[in-house]
Amino acid sequence: MAAEESTALVPDGARKAYDGLDTEASKNFHDTRHTDNIEMHQTEGGYLKPLIFGGLDGILTSFAIVAGAAGGSMPVPVVLVLGFSNIFADALAMGVGEFLSSKAENEWILSERRRENWEMENYPEGEIREMIDIYEERGMTREDATQVIQTMAKYKDFFVDVMMAEELALQVPEEDHKIESMKEGVVMFCSFATFGSLPLLGYVIIPELFPTLGEDVLFVAACVVTGLVLFGMGCVKSNFSATHWYISGLETFLLGGACATVAFTIGQFVDGLIANET
Repeated sequence: MAAEESTALVPDGARKAYDGLDTEASKNFHDTRHTDNIEMHQTEGGYLKPLIFGGLDGILTSFAIVAGAAGGSMPVPVVLVLGFSNIFADALAMGVGEFLSSKAENEWILSERRRENWEMENYPEGEIREMIDIYEERGMTREDATQVIQTMAKYKDFFVDVMMAEELALQVPEEDHKIESMKEGVVMFCSFATFGSLPLLGYVIIPELFPTLGEDVLFVAACVVTGLVLFGMGCVKSNFSATHWYISGLETFLLGGACATVAFTIGQFVDGLIANET
């Protein structure tokens, strides 16, 4: 009982109850939240796409350069020049691209909302009838759907947002959507640059600490770092899904490893072609 009361009193009690599939804790939370709490959902998921996508793209791009260079027997200075210059140029391009694409999508959604708002002002009967038909198709009786829609239609702005979600399957962005788009771009840039630099750090640090080691050791170190980071990113991703952490980590590791293997194989193949021609 004490554990249930504790769950009911913490801000994210609904999430903790769901994670433990504790129906009593969920009931206690909802019974008390109207006086003490606000039900919290995971809002961090909004940045999950640029974080994971940027990190995966960055580390795989970087490791592809390392693997291709190792397969092609390129010297370490060439790997570093190509790696760091490519990583930060790509990170900037990815960040700007994420900002522009997110901003364009939000502006398009808002233009659709203006159209729906205009249609509601000029022909509300048609919009109401469309929504009644949608609710009826989803299982409600005609009478219940009519009652629900006519009640919501009394609140114009709310009803237009409902039409956007139900009719067009679009989520209306917040008023500060440009700032959010910029944040997504920054997250994409930082994630790409940070994770993309990891496979290259061994080529900088290891020669300073162990100058007698060969280039093969540097490539092995890059492989180990890349594998660990891929698995770790998969584990982090599992916090925003129903997948177990080790399954998500293994999935990300295997998919990323497959991409890296392709890069190494192509590097060896091209190097062999060049060697045969010379």
